[in-house]
Amino acid sequence: MSDWHPYSWRTFPALQQPDWPSPEALAATCKNLTRYPPLVFAGEVRSLKEHLAKVALGEAFLLQGGDCAESFNDFTANSIRDKLRVLLQMAVILTHGIAKPVIKVGRIAGQFAKPRSSPMETQNGVSLPSFRGESVNDPAFTEEARVPDPLRLERAYFQSASTLNLLRAFTHGGFANLHRVHTWNQDFVANSPQGQRYAHLADELTNTLDFMRAIGLNSMNSPMLKEVEYFTSHEALLLEYEASLTRQDSLTGDYYDCSAHMIWIGERTRQPDGAHVEFLRGVKNPLGVKIGPKASVDDLLRLCDKLSPDNEPGRLTFIGRFGHDQIAKAFPPLVQGIIKEGRTIVWSCDPMHGNTYSAPSGHKTRALDHIVGELRQFFEILQAENVWPGGVHFELTGDNVTECVGGSHDIREEHLIERYETTCDPRLNAAQSLDVAFLVAEALRSFQSK
Repeated sequence: MSDWHPYSWRTFPALQQPDWPSPEALAATCKNLTRYPPLVFAGEVRSLKEHLAKVALGEAFLLQGGDCAESFNDFTANSIRDKLRVLLQMAVILTHGIAKPVIKVGRIAGQFAKPRSSPMETQNGVSLPSFRGESVNDPAFTEEARVPDPLRLERAYFQSASTLNLLRAFTHGGFANLHRVHTWNQDFVANSPQGQRYAHLADELTNTLDFMRAIGLNSMNSPMLKEVEYFTSHEALLLEYEASLTRQDSLTGDYYDCSAHMIWIGERTRQPDGAHVEFLRGVKNPLGVKIGPKASVDDLLRLCDKLSPDNEPGRLTFIGRFGHDQIAKAFPPLVQGIIKEGRTIVWSCDPMHGNTYSAPSGHKTRALDHIVGELRQFFEILQAENVWPGGVHFELTGDNVTECVGGSHDIREEHLIERYETTCDPRLNAAQSLDVAFLVAEALRSFQSK
């Protein structure tokens, strides 16, 4: 690693970077970021890597989820609480179903940038630069709004810091207490079939906690009953931002990207000889790489060589995003190739990105049937190879939005217009998130029984 430093990526091809109008303004902003405190700490990052090592060995499960892209406008304590709550609900369902620890990682406190398939967006015959996330420009379709502004990077930093502050208060201040699982059930979830299943599960958990209290185990002498470990993650897309928040650990001398506990790179930026891989190879965070139908075994092995040369359990997660109609053909050869070479990685499934389509209304959406279909095939393919399906990765929200179709509330394409609030890609609402959590728990139980 003697040839690596936080800015060595600058000599490599860097895709999906904004066309900042003023390099001087960008440099001034990044200089400020280098002086600000880290958002997360090296010890926390090492703890997550230890947990993910257990996932890689089949002893735990990764639940990763949150917003497609965070918003500067939708920034309230209630929205942060509700995103946390739905992930905690899903984790309770999964933990109860598989009797293994569930590692909770949010797409939060830093998910402000998005790659785009085209640098330009056209509406009604007018073409403007694409919206690249609120750390770059504004979603409003005006020429002024779409100009990249480096000051947004600082706003993203401070909003991430505030979000993390509140998340730490919620996860250690009583909100995550297992005795409160009933209070996590929102009205629109409670009134659904899956909400009723969740309420029944909560009753079972309450009975178990009552028994534990009777024999002397309670939240006072067993902190794990009232606190949860919750980690953050985002796509490491804007390399100037990520490099500016990279710090050298005083204990080990290693470098950590202190913008989040876990970072990943996408299908569009995973080139083994590209700038994103060059940057990621030098930081000690757990890393994710999104892979799709175009990925080859050689691609994955080169990424393993670059990002996890020591084959360290917990270091590298491959997050499949194939699509329900592509996974059966594209995924098995990749799994077999990794097994053959003896690489230790976490396999996770993102059933969202490969299943996006446009409804007649023009809204981008995803069908829960397609999401479920990809998940089922993911589990079946790994079961056939006797490989532990390590995790799932969802775009979701705690709000009662109507962005994806299907689920226990029977959202249809004609309902999309009612509460379509995402600034980028469609998300599961809380009820749909419980739908898929129960499905995943059932699939994993089936996996464990064979």
